[in-house]
Amino acid sequence: MPMAADAPIGIFDSGVGGLTVLRHIRADLPQEHLLYFADAGHAPYGDRSETEITGRSLAVAQFLLGQGIKALVVACNTATAAAIAAIRARYPALIVVGIEPGLKPAAQQSRSGHVGVLATSATLASARFTALRDQLSASRGVHFHSAACVGLADLIEQGALNTPPTAQLLQGHLGALLAQRIDTLVLGCTHYPFVLPLIEDTLRRLGAPETGIIDTGVAVSRQLTRLVDAAGLRHASGEGEGRLAAYTSGSAATLQNAFSRLLQLTPPVTAVAPRAGMAAPA
Repeated sequence: MPMAADAPIGIFDSGVGGLTVLRHIRADLPQEHLLYFADAGHAPYGDRSETEITGRSLAVAQFLLGQGIKALVVACNTATAAAIAAIRARYPALIVVGIEPGLKPAAQQSRSGHVGVLATSATLASARFTALRDQLSASRGVHFHSAACVGLADLIEQGALNTPPTAQLLQGHLGALLAQRIDTLVLGCTHYPFVLPLIEDTLRRLGAPETGIIDTGVAVSRQLTRLVDAAGLRHASGEGEGRLAAYTSGSAATLQNAFSRLLQLTPPVTAVAPRAGMAAPA
């Protein structure tokens, strides 16, 4: 059955990190209807096995397809690395856009040939990440230095955007990366742009204020726009800003608070049962 141009676009993450991508999509495609899914009942993905992440990602995709989406944005680095191939294989007719680690633009931007990557353990261990890293290292001679920021996504989920524990965690990882002579830093998790001011402040205090920072949310939105336009599915009704709604397998109040605190938005949020099929409540 062909997709309708006024059908919504689905966006999902394990928690609130995907909101950094959603804000770029709303800016680039303001008339599109958007459905956001936070799989908070199974977060954090970064601590789970690839099999678990793939199972959850397929379940969320199935749920959002049940809501009639015309495109799916996997707004999570960990889920993209582990599961996007499985999603595309199961739903070959669906527009699916994932988060790339940002290694290519970082390799192009770096002058020293040393790039730092902040990401979850699962992203750094994924075959998708390691293959791209190794290919760029071989073809461009770039050295990638990785830091698994265990606990950072959890702190951001809790709203600890500028607190001593968050600052201490970042100072330790960024200090170790700067010791490797990096001049470019990849934010390899969609949660991390929410602490960008703290990252920039930490880099200044560590004597590296000129370090370039790569946030891939802009590129994801542009790719989604290209694919939606190529399929003739852009919603351009002239009715003003598109609708926004959200679902979560965790607490609806927590996600509502995150939308308000992080994006100054108040969409309706529905909690759904955190099980494989995740049927919406009656």
